[in-house]
Amino acid sequence: MILLKNGHVVDPAQNWDGVADILIDGQVIQAVGPNLQAADAQVIDLEGKVVMPGFIDMHVHLREPGREDKETVLTGTQAAIHGGFTSIACMPNTTPVADNEAIVEAVLYKAQKANLADVYPIACITKGQKGEELTEMLLLHQAGAVAFSDDGRTVQHSGVMRRAMDYSKALDGLLISHCEDEDLLGSGVVNEGIISTELGLAGIPNEVEDLVIARDLMLAKLTGCRIHIAHVSTAGGVKMIARAKADGVRVTAEATPHHLCLTEEAVRGYDTNTKVNPPLRTEADREALWNGLKNGVIDCIATDHAPHTIQEKEVEYAYAANGISGLETAVPLIWTNFVATGKMTWAELALAMSKRPADILGIDKGTLQAGKIADIVVIDPESEKTVEKSRFYSKGKNTPFQGMQLKGWPEMVLKDGRIVLKQGVLC
Repeated sequence: MILLKNGHVVDPAQNWDGVADILIDGQVIQAVGPNLQAADAQVIDLEGKVVMPGFIDMHVHLREPGREDKETVLTGTQAAIHGGFTSIACMPNTTPVADNEAIVEAVLYKAQKANLADVYPIACITKGQKGEELTEMLLLHQAGAVAFSDDGRTVQHSGVMRRAMDYSKALDGLLISHCEDEDLLGSGVVNEGIISTELGLAGIPNEVEDLVIARDLMLAKLTGCRIHIAHVSTAGGVKMIARAKADGVRVTAEATPHHLCLTEEAVRGYDTNTKVNPPLRTEADREALWNGLKNGVIDCIATDHAPHTIQEKEVEYAYAANGISGLETAVPLIWTNFVATGKMTWAELALAMSKRPADILGIDKGTLQAGKIADIVVIDPESEKTVEKSRFYSKGKNTPFQGMQLKGWPEMVLKDGRIVLKQGVLC
C-alpha cells in the first residue's frame, strides 16, 4: 500500500481542489480525503506539491512499426511517463499504416510489454491513408482502436468522408480530422503573411485549414457522427467550432502546446524545429486558441508528439520534416505560460489534459475517484529546470524549446499504483 500525504489534490471529476491524502492498494485508489491512515502503507509526504489524475495525450506519433529510428513504443511511453502522461493515443501513420487489425494488435502488444503508459491505438479511416477505400472499421474497433484518423493525410474526397462518418456513427465511433486542403496547400511550409514573404518561404494561408474544418463540421451535422478536430491553429477554426457546438454538432477539438505558446515569429531564425503542420500562426490566432481553450470551445491540449531523426531536421527549412517532440515539455510549457501567470487554474489544467481527453476517447481514466486505477501525476509548482533535449527519453530531440527555463515539471508519476517516475527520473 502507498499513502500519499498532504498534497494539494486537484480532480475536477470530483470537485476536489485542496489538501488531501490518497490511499492506494495495489493498482487501485482506495480512498481520497483528509487525515487518512494505513498501518502498513509506504507514506510519501507531498506537502507543497500538486497531485492530479495522470495526464492523457490523445495525439501522439510512436512511429513503430517501420520507423524505429525515430521512436518506438518503448521510448515513446518512456517519454510519456517522463512528461506526466499515463495514457496516450497513437496515430496510425506508421510504416505500414495501421489500417488492419494486425498493426493495431502489434502496437497493443508492444505497449503491454513496455508496461509503462497505456497506449490506445487510432486506426486509419482509409486503406493505406490514400483517401479512397474505407478500412474495416468494425474489425479495427474490435481489435482495440479507440478512434479513426488519416492523420497527416486529410481525406480529400467529401463523399468518402461522408461514408466514413456514416460507418463511424453506426459504431458510436470517433473520427479525428487532420484538416488540410491539399490543392490550396501547394508547396507551403510556413504561415502565409509578412514573415513568409520576408523569409522567402512559401506560405500556408489559414484557409487551407478552415475550408476542411467547415466541410467536416457540415458533414458531422449531416450524419450525426462524433468528430474531433486535431491541432486547431486558426481563429477562424475556433469560431466555426463554437458555432457548430451551439448548433448541436457532436464536435470536440484540441490545441497543441506549441500553437498555444509560439507564433510565426519563432520561424525567423530558420530553425527547422519550428516547422510544424499546421504551421505556427499569428498572435491573433494564438490568442483565439487560448480564449477557445478557456471558454471550452477547444476541449483539450494534445501534444501532436512528432519525433524525427536529426537528419530529417538538419536540412533546408523547406525540406525539413514537420513536427516537434512534445511529450516531455508539454506540461511545463503550459504551466509556465498559463498556470504560473494566473491565466489558468490547476483545475482547468487537469480538465484540459486529463478529464476531457478521457471523455473524448471514452476511456475510464481522468479521475482520482476511489475504486479507479491509480494513475497519478505529482507536480512541484516551484521546480524550475532548463529544457535539455539530450535528457529526453524520446528518440526525437527536435524541439524549439531547447534551453528554456520552465516551471511545473512532473516530479512523480504512479501508473497502476506503481511509482514509475521519481524526482523526475524513470524508476
